[in-house]
This record gives sequence, structure tokens and C-alpha cells, in this order.
Amino acid sequence: MNIKEELKNKSQNIRSDLFNFSFNCRALNYRSLLKGFNKPIFDLFDITYKNLTIDKKIKNLFHGEEINTTEKQSALHHVYRDIFSDKPNNFQSNQLLEECKDSIEECIGLRSKLINRGIKNIVTIGIGGSFEGPKLLIETLTNPSSRYFNHIFLTGPDHIEFKETVESLKQEETFFIVSSKSFTTDETLQSLKLSKSWILQNCSFDDHFIAITSQPDKAKELGFNNMITFPNEIGGRYSMWSPISLPAILELGNDFIEFLKGGGEADNQLLYDNEYKKFIKTLSFSDLWYSNFNQRETRVLLTYSWKMRFFKDYAQQLEMESLGKQPNQNSIFQKTGQIVFGGFGSTAQHSYFQLLHQGTSSICADIFTIEDYRVKNKLLFAQSQAQANLLAAGGNADLKDHEKVNSDVPTNLFTLKTLSPFNLGYLTASWEHRTFVTSQMLEINPFDQYGVSAGKFFTNKYIDDHKG
Repeated sequence: MNIKEELKNKSQNIRSDLFNFSFNCRALNYRSLLKGFNKPIFDLFDITYKNLTIDKKIKNLFHGEEINTTEKQSALHHVYRDIFSDKPNNFQSNQLLEECKDSIEECIGLRSKLINRGIKNIVTIGIGGSFEGPKLLIETLTNPSSRYFNHIFLTGPDHIEFKETVESLKQEETFFIVSSKSFTTDETLQSLKLSKSWILQNCSFDDHFIAITSQPDKAKELGFNNMITFPNEIGGRYSMWSPISLPAILELGNDFIEFLKGGGEADNQLLYDNEYKKFIKTLSFSDLWYSNFNQRETRVLLTYSWKMRFFKDYAQQLEMESLGKQPNQNSIFQKTGQIVFGGFGSTAQHSYFQLLHQGTSSICADIFTIEDYRVKNKLLFAQSQAQANLLAAGGNADLKDHEKVNSDVPTNLFTLKTLSPFNLGYLTASWEHRTFVTSQMLEINPFDQYGVSAGKFFTNKYIDDHKG
């Protein structure tokens, strides 16, 4: 019997006990509450992991080898996590490391310059990874009352969005960050056109615009003289470690370096710490197990921390854009990435939790909380613990027949020690590792997005076909 047949056979004889695995480090605690997933199943997946030489592919990623096979290039987002690391991997050239370090320091230094000029409003033009990463950092790690700037994210081409968010501002107090890897993104170019026309009514373009890009020549063609660049080998949804996060860096300053260090620690653990690797494998293997052999193709992300509510948006793009592809014909898996959605836990309990508890849809769950909420916010912490246990194991002995719940939702419980830049960096990099290991198990490339490109192509074709 081959591995695929063994997994199918085990899926037909699912036991009701929970797979209890925990991982603890200085950044977070993790506990699995995975019904129908056990050590024999883990071991079968691990055989596949070894057969696919994924440890070697992890090293190839960090060594800067051509891991993005369709675009024939490396993936270098992790380099920014190495430049300030206490334990640098030093797999990249010193020149690249210095260039990346200089670009982050330039971003940090820009804050005082803008404040001295009387800038009060930062308008970030960007979409996808150019939006989700900086937005997550600002909302999670800063407080509105203590921010240096009023931040506005302009994400689309709708003139109404621009009118309602920008036109009431004073031009002389407003600075635009145009974040685009390629400067070919239609939504960004349209927003740039509207913004440029507005600023030129009273101010100069050079004084109020900066480009963050991997294509400086494209930016120059559009009139930019001020720009900060990053390597072309960094994909949009992996770019939050780079100058793309300038809006957040303007607020965080040196705390952004702590965010990078947290990611760097997760990188080192993926390379050298077997217990951490088991943690990542547990996440990846169980995702694949439930989606491919248990018809659970949807996973909900629930944050029992208001500050973390945007993490699900970041994770959604990372996973669905990286893993939402056709399976390799040689793969033992027929289903690739799961559908990811979610929100703030307390709100979700009064909207779609009814479906989770008593509906017929088969769903998995990731739940997040903060350890110090155990004292600072007892209700939120209690909700995270109670809901995790209720989803995974139920509590039907205390319920009437019509109140009984499904009690079979496979659940991962993540508890950050504190909500700090370092810990968020650690969690975010770990999510990338989860995604990368899953992609290698599926034998797909997580760094391209030709489905997104197809949408751009046919939109422009429609416009060309309907001119006049």
C-alpha cells in the first residue's frame, strides 16, 4: 500500500481523540486541538516530506537559490530579517545585506524630515502586499492617539474613495507613498493619477511623493525622483519586511528592527531547531490532511485581540495567493490551498459562529490570543480558551439536545506572550514557513501568481476592445 492509499484508509477510520501537541518559545505558545489527526498520520506525511527533500528546499530558499522556478529567480524577502538578526544566517552577499540595511535606515530617517516639514497626513497608495503588510503593522503595533501621522490607505481606482479620504486634507500637509513592486498595477496607477492631479494644484510633485519599488526605471518614467528600492526577488505578499512597510516604519522607527529580528529568529529555528520544525510541520500536515482527506477546505482565523484583527487579511492573501493553484500532476494531493477567512473573535461569535457550532459545513479554525490578556482582559482570554475547546471537543454533556454543538472543528490555538514587534515578526515569519512547507508538499511554486496576472490582462483587453 502506498502513502496516498494509507492516508485514504486512515481517513475512513477516523478516531475521535485529539492530537495534542504543544510548542512553547519566548514569543508564543501553541497548542493543537486536532480531532482525527494523530502521530501515525503525521509520520506518513513526514515520509512524504523527506521523500520530497523539503529540508534541502528550505536551505535552498535561505541560500538564495532559484526557488521561484516559473519566474527563474530566488525569493529574498528573508534577507531583511537577517540584517539585524542576533544570529544571522549570512547566506547572502555582504553587498546585498548592506543595501537592504541602508534602505531600512533610510526609511527610519525619513520620519524626522517629514515632521520638520509640517507633514501630518501620510497617504499610502498600494494594493495587495503593498497594503496588507503596512496596515497590519500600524494597526497592531501602534495606537491612534500616539501616532506621528494620520494614515490613509488608498487601495483602489474608485474616484469616490479618493474624494472621501483625501480631498478634505491640506495639500501642504500631505505626503504620498506610492508602493508598487512593478509600477504596472492598474489600481495603483489610477490612484497615482488622481493624487498627482490633486497635489499639483498647490504643491510640487517631488516634495510630496516618494516611490517604493523594485523597478526604479518604471518609477522614473512616471516622474519620480524620490524613491527607495528593494530587490525584484521579493514578491508582493512577502514584501512587508522591506521598505514597502515605510508607512509603518515612520511610526515604529527602531521598533521595526525588532519586528525584523522576530522574523529572523523564526528563520533560524526553521533551519536549526527540530522542535520548531515539528510545530511548522504540524500546521502544514494537518492543513493538507483536512483539506485532502476530510473535505475541510475552509479555515477560519479568529483573533481574540482587537489589535490583531487585520492579521487574517494578511494571512488570507499570503496563503490563498501562494497556494491557490492547480496541484502538481505528480503530487499525492489533489486539493491545494484552503479558503481562509476570519475576523475579530468576539464579533464573529455573534455572526458566523452559529454555522461553526451547529452547521453542516466542515471547517478548520486558527484562534489567536495574548497571554497577558489572562489578567488585562479576562473576558477575551476566556472566550479564546472556551471557544477553542468547544469547537474542538464540545461540551454536550452540559447541553440540551437542541443546544448540542458539532464539537469536531480541528483547532490551532496560538497565544502570543505579549503583542510586541518581535513577537509579531516571529508569528508572521512562522506563517510564511507554514505556507512554504505546504507549497513544497504540494509541489507547487508559492511565489508566482499568474491567476492575478490573467485578471490584469483581460481587464486591459476589455478596455482596449471598448474604446470610444
